[in-house]
Amino acid sequence: MLNKAYIALIAAAIVTAAVAGCGKQTAAARGASLYETCVPCHGNNGEGNLTLRAPAIAGLPQWYVSAELTKFRSGVRGSHPDDMEGHRMAPMARSLLSAKDVDDVALHVSQMRSAWQKPDFAMADTAAGGATFRTICVTCHGANAMGNQALGAPPLAGQHDWYLVAQLRKFHSGMRGANPEDITGAQMRAMSMTLADSVAMHDVVSYVKSLPH
Repeated sequence: MLNKAYIALIAAAIVTAAVAGCGKQTAAARGASLYETCVPCHGNNGEGNLTLRAPAIAGLPQWYVSAELTKFRSGVRGSHPDDMEGHRMAPMARSLLSAKDVDDVALHVSQMRSAWQKPDFAMADTAAGGATFRTICVTCHGANAMGNQALGAPPLAGQHDWYLVAQLRKFHSGMRGANPEDITGAQMRAMSMTLADSVAMHDVVSYVKSLPH
């Protein structure tokens, strides 16, 4: 027969597991509620919006969403005078009042079903873009452009092409990645400087969009 101490220990373990499960559910539910403020720009399904220049975010890793929201909240990202999209995003990020709010909404976004976004631009020179990608981008973003958490590099493959080109231009101009506190942004800015012009940017983005999905 089981002694009382052993029974109590089992009961405590069950309660602990149940509480942990409820905590996860609560975080997901809170994240879904907080995401309501994101819907006008990013859409109900996180699909993005070309008119508002809002990227697709559904399925992005929680660590990346949390990191970028934190940058917007602190002014590390989105504070450049010419970054109109950043000016819209920064106050929305600051409406998240705590690190837990950031993590919860990031959790919700990461659990949304991602969808590959069809190209909006005419495909450019994917061969030239592939050569550039394999020389410059692959180290951080991976051969299939699926990202690398250790390097702070997000997945690219499912993103809108117009958004990818826009971000390359922002990095190249210093509109993004110039803040001394933005370590990963600075790395990306350095990489963007190797792209001579918009043609090279379109080529590498076309290659990314040609990858299997």
